[in-house]
Amino acid sequence: MALRPHALLPRQYDHQKVLATTVDAWHRALWLICPDAELEPRSHGRPFPRPRVRPYDALLVISDGQAVREQTLHEVGLHVTHLDALPNGRFVLQGHGAAGERNAQIYGRDGRRRHGFAMGRAVGFMMGDRRHHIWSAYFDEGVYVDPISSAGLVRWDSGGNSLWRYAAPEGAEHIDTVYAFNVGDGVAWACYYPAFALLEARTDGHVRLRRTPVSAPAGMAVHKDEVLTLGGDQRHDLLHRCRLTDDEALLIEEARLTFPDGAPLKRYARPVGRGRHLYLRGPSPRQWYVTGL
Repeated sequence: MALRPHALLPRQYDHQKVLATTVDAWHRALWLICPDAELEPRSHGRPFPRPRVRPYDALLVISDGQAVREQTLHEVGLHVTHLDALPNGRFVLQGHGAAGERNAQIYGRDGRRRHGFAMGRAVGFMMGDRRHHIWSAYFDEGVYVDPISSAGLVRWDSGGNSLWRYAAPEGAEHIDTVYAFNVGDGVAWACYYPAFALLEARTDGHVRLRRTPVSAPAGMAVHKDEVLTLGGDQRHDLLHRCRLTDDEALLIEEARLTFPDGAPLKRYARPVGRGRHLYLRGPSPRQWYVTGL
């Protein structure tokens, strides 16, 4: 099974450093660019771009598949690791380096910062939906040391107020690290260590856990009574399509996922799950691909 191209950062931005990128709830690709950034080496993996000074004006490039537009976000004080779009032309950034631990910041339609709030440490995923919710899922480095991150999964309103925190049902494992995440309108899905159960958390308060046949998936798509997971069991390019019952995900079929030209999927960044769609990019932050149910 081959990925399909979804969005490509236009060539006029080739010389720019991309701080963060995602695909939002409207299926638009977003790239956050700092005009004055340098590549900083790290102990493992590729160097990452870091703004030379803060605050800085960041350039947000938005592609809906038909047109590309720019939006300037003024006086960004964060070293940004996650971004997403919110309704009414707003955006949320998450990162580190802000005063007072306000490591999430909301920007208005005019590109000006409205306010910031503390989202906790070790945010693995941050995603908004079309109903004014922001979901944050965490790694173990935050779960065990930070009171905000300790729930493993938190839902906020688009003003940064905490609305809900996950509490594992009796007899179930608490979240250590969220491995795969998917957000739709009014629902989030998470697969987390140690049990790798599939968590369904709805904004109406409904929470359900299901057993799954896959350990440590990297991403997933969900539609109606099916879930498609990518990776797991040390086979990073393997897709598992499962049918959902009340208490488990039953394996239906497996397939190998490749790039559009048939090249093997040797390496990819953390996928973005949006309902029935699963978005991936390779080593470069400039190209997004899609698969799904």
